[in-house]
Amino acid sequence: MVTATPLQGVRDQRLEREGGRTVAWSEFGDPAGLPLLRVPGTPGCRYSLRADRTPWIERGLRVITTERPGFGASTRLPGRGFAEPADDLAAILDHLELDAVHVMGGSGAAPHELAFAARHPERVRAMTVLVGAAPITDDESRRLIGINAEAYRLVREGDLDGLRALQETVRTSLLEDPVAAMRTTMDRAPDADRAVMDDPLWQEGWTVAIREALRVGVDGWLDEAVAVLTPWNDVDLGAVRTSVTWWHAAGDANAPLSAAQRVIAAIPRARLVTFGDSEGHLAPYRSEAEILDELLARG
Repeated sequence: MVTATPLQGVRDQRLEREGGRTVAWSEFGDPAGLPLLRVPGTPGCRYSLRADRTPWIERGLRVITTERPGFGASTRLPGRGFAEPADDLAAILDHLELDAVHVMGGSGAAPHELAFAARHPERVRAMTVLVGAAPITDDESRRLIGINAEAYRLVREGDLDGLRALQETVRTSLLEDPVAAMRTTMDRAPDADRAVMDDPLWQEGWTVAIREALRVGVDGWLDEAVAVLTPWNDVDLGAVRTSVTWWHAAGDANAPLSAAQRVIAAIPRARLVTFGDSEGHLAPYRSEAEILDELLARG
């Protein structure tokens, strides 16, 4: 096991986009290593990194972890969908003079990854989606953890003031005590997820990431919730031509498997791999070596 302080060996990067907007990302590993583009979940940022980086180091990876508008150091883009962050990913690769790369992301990363693959197919060697978010039904929303169920209701009702108030309350708790607040937020999570949250290494990485992601407020989180919970009009699933492996768990109370299955069915070269029946939304944390090997074998 190779552990580090949360930001040890991490290179902080910035790029200025049109209109003076800042897009930030981080890099870890050998600059000459095999590039892996990581797209964080929601709310995540460029510091959404593992404290135990053994899986990355053993595979000689150059890990590029991205950040979306309104999180961390990246400028907010009000009203954005998924196309704009997807084009930001392509701009980062242009800046780094990288062509096609392996892409991996989890949870709220899913529509952003898929939009990137649809809009920039030549940039993706192979893609992995981990416990990805997907458009849900009213019935599915009732089985979610409390904050996700309430966010779904508020967005459906067009109550963005209510959504902001909800997120502000949760943000305050997360900044004060990230681990305790996460345990409270994951009110319907299975025992397997709670075991991950008890892992000191997971806690170390989570604390740094969430404090940076929400440091500037909830604007980016609000924009992202609205995008994820309304129709994905700027994600052309049929145009995703790369191979996609989507890992999910039946016990996921953050992103229901049934919703993921509908998205997977619309992607031409996608396949579903399920974790054990007792696993939940945090299952990928303990399986990253296997997940990486499967992804890298496809490109």
